[in-house]
Amino acid sequence: MSRPGLILKLSCPDQPGIVAKIASYCAMHRGNLVEFNQFSDQLGAKFFARLEIETSELAVDVQDFIDGFGTLGRSLQAVWHFRRLPYRMRTAVLVTKTDHCLNEILWRTELGELPIEITSIIGNRPHCRGIADHAGIPFHEIDMDGDRRAAGFTAIRRLIEAQDVELIVLARFMQILPDDFCNDYAGRVINIHHSFLPAFIGANPYKQAYERGVKLIGATCHYVTAELDAGPIIEQEVERVHHFHTPADLVRLGRNCERNAIARGIRHHVHDRTIIDGHRAIVFPD
Repeated sequence: MSRPGLILKLSCPDQPGIVAKIASYCAMHRGNLVEFNQFSDQLGAKFFARLEIETSELAVDVQDFIDGFGTLGRSLQAVWHFRRLPYRMRTAVLVTKTDHCLNEILWRTELGELPIEITSIIGNRPHCRGIADHAGIPFHEIDMDGDRRAAGFTAIRRLIEAQDVELIVLARFMQILPDDFCNDYAGRVINIHHSFLPAFIGANPYKQAYERGVKLIGATCHYVTAELDAGPIIEQEVERVHHFHTPADLVRLGRNCERNAIARGIRHHVHDRTIIDGHRAIVFPD
């Protein structure tokens, strides 16, 4: 959306007339609704919505429009969030040795598919430094081995806060985040996992898949929580495999799954197409 606009995300108890009330508020102030995605969860009795509102012809100041929505939002007992358009989300990418997900993120950012500004690439190994240097992005190597782990996460925190980072992407970052880190940045950390969770957790997932004779492999992009690999799922990708595929073939196919899943997961998040609802994520696809 190139013109000035807003994204509105909202969740509230389901009730009659929500769509009409929101649409009327926009129309009253000459806001042009260019997208209105909604979902009524009948089992949970909750309503979720994502709107894009063009504001070039708005009859009031944009901030007044945002502030004025509060009366309606409170009457709906809603939780809501506005984001001004256009924007680029300040993002830190954490890596270890593997670089395919990092390269995918850099490529799609360069193409303009991901409205993010990568403030830094942070690694607990030096392997991705050359990629960061080639892209002109600062690389910070942080030693996290042994008893330096706690100090390493403290250093990462300092970088994230100093760079005013909004999103943290774990692009095959092979460290388990401390509980306090997960809680402090809840809803702002995205991870890619090399399977359909919770299958094949641990080392050598593709060897495990090969030994079990699986017919499908996949990757899962999810929000990070203190419970390991159990956060709300944003995106999943699948690839069919056959008996003649070796573990090396599964690694190759799995990398494609990981790259596609993490790219779509980031895209959903930065375009405010996700709403976290307990242990799951509501995702409005584009």
